[in-house]
Amino acid sequence: MNQKIVHSNVTVGENGHLYFAGMDTVTLAEKYGTPVFLLDDSRVRARIREYKEAMQRNFGAGSMPLFASKSLSFKEIYRIMAEENIGTDIVSSGELFTAVSAGFPMERAFFHGNNKTDFDIEYAIENGIGYFIADGIEELERIDEYAGKAGIRQKILLRITPGIDPHTHQKISTGGVDSKFGSAIETGLAKKVTDFALSKENIELCGFHCHIGSQIFEIEPYVTAADIMLTFIADMKARFGFTAKILNLGGGFGVRYVESDPEISITKNIDAIAEHIHAKCEELDVKLPTIYMEPGRSIVADAGMTLYTVGSVKEITGFKNYVSIDGGMTDNPRYTLYQSAYTLRLANRANEKADFPCTVGGRCCESGDLIQENVMLPKPKRGDILAVLVTGAYNYSMASNYNRVTRPPVVILRDGKDKLAVRRERFEDLIACDI
Repeated sequence: MNQKIVHSNVTVGENGHLYFAGMDTVTLAEKYGTPVFLLDDSRVRARIREYKEAMQRNFGAGSMPLFASKSLSFKEIYRIMAEENIGTDIVSSGELFTAVSAGFPMERAFFHGNNKTDFDIEYAIENGIGYFIADGIEELERIDEYAGKAGIRQKILLRITPGIDPHTHQKISTGGVDSKFGSAIETGLAKKVTDFALSKENIELCGFHCHIGSQIFEIEPYVTAADIMLTFIADMKARFGFTAKILNLGGGFGVRYVESDPEISITKNIDAIAEHIHAKCEELDVKLPTIYMEPGRSIVADAGMTLYTVGSVKEITGFKNYVSIDGGMTDNPRYTLYQSAYTLRLANRANEKADFPCTVGGRCCESGDLIQENVMLPKPKRGDILAVLVTGAYNYSMASNYNRVTRPPVVILRDGKDKLAVRRERFEDLIACDI
């Protein structure tokens, strides 16, 4: 095997093929067809364990990561999280149903969302949800009502907006005062919502949550968020006599998509954040809460790869070259949405010189259906296998049936063996809900 490509689980074999998790991607494309999502099970588990070890060493046995399942949601992923003995956060009744169907223990599930419907709240309580991460007063009223009907005292965290700009893409920045999520400290709403939650008979307020955004490579925004949240916790103790047992700092650690991206150490980041949190707790005379974090992308992104088949190469003299593949925005909308950078390789010709500049386009009837622009590849030809690296997060979970395109299968790679986790959609699935 040759040197790694972006991440250590991607290499080139002596046969010139791209290998992922030690397996020949060309062979996998032949077996399962394309497009196909691949997921490296050992990489997922390694990331989980890195988070878990660092958090428990720094914050105590109760602290743990909660997998952000919006990044990747299907039954097998919840089985992995259950086996690794961590929690999960969910953002819809559909994700909750998937987790329940996989046997995930609901006491370790946290229900997010800025507009949970009455159905969502009742359904989650019926299924024994561990915690709601409540977003506002209207939601608290409904949680109190449905918890009362169920004869329980429902645990919650309050989502608080710390007012931080982490300098990431505005569509994935969530911690500002004008965010649609949470209650802002700066405006006084966070204090009001805390007072309201404490007044409710059927609600047990356990602590607070914040989330500042995604694809963050520096620790300073997390340190600032921790400062603000711990100061808020101290203020709530002084005002209401309430001691927060839990502080959830959200997710957002950045992931290396291309060689120019930095490669962060989860362990070192958590160690540095923890050192600051301990010092701040001592300064404020606040007992260290149980700390949760919500990694999604940083657990599964580099555990994923998508394989496509090249259909055509169009050379427009004096302009650009287009390479068309059999997938696109229906299985990976991130370039269309965010102009996200990706690393691309020809899987069956991975050791050849990349000297052909091109734009890789999808099959949808949209001019914006692109995977990447200004890519250098060996000049592709029809039938070549194109690999897009680091697609474990927000690819399958954001896939759609636009143009009535069927969604790809998901194949788990584990100990040198491949296992189908999600089958390819059939045409019959496209009309299953049609009357």
